Amino acid sequence: MQKTFEALASTPRRRILAYLSKAELNAGEIAARFEMSKPAVSQHLSILENAGLISSEKRGQFVYYRLIPENLVNTLNSYVQEVCPVSRPLKRESAELSGKGDRQNEDDASEPPTPSGGAL
Repeated sequence: MQKTFEALASTPRRRILAYLSKAELNAGEIAARFEMSKPAVSQHLSILENAGLISSEKRGQFVYYRLIPENLVNTLNSYVQEVCPVSRPLKRESAELSGKGDRQNEDDASEPPTPSGGAL
């Protein structure tokens, strides 16, 4: 979680994530959107990748980057559940409902089906 928030602390890195949320881009395409050196952009990409927010794939002479949205969502959800008092009761209630749903399905499975809609 720490690496994620350190990565999100930088405006250029948040902008990179925004660009990657719309399309997979290669390093040159990302760098062209910023007024900073390519090595600086590369450093930002490295931090985002080390935080698990993006992935890279080398294709020929280019390295393509894509967002891993589920990692960002999972980290942010974990943080909210950790610090937000409102989320704790909701999480507990959700677990209880989930458990009741499982028990209800077990009860349904143990009872024979009842005829519906009239005469036999």
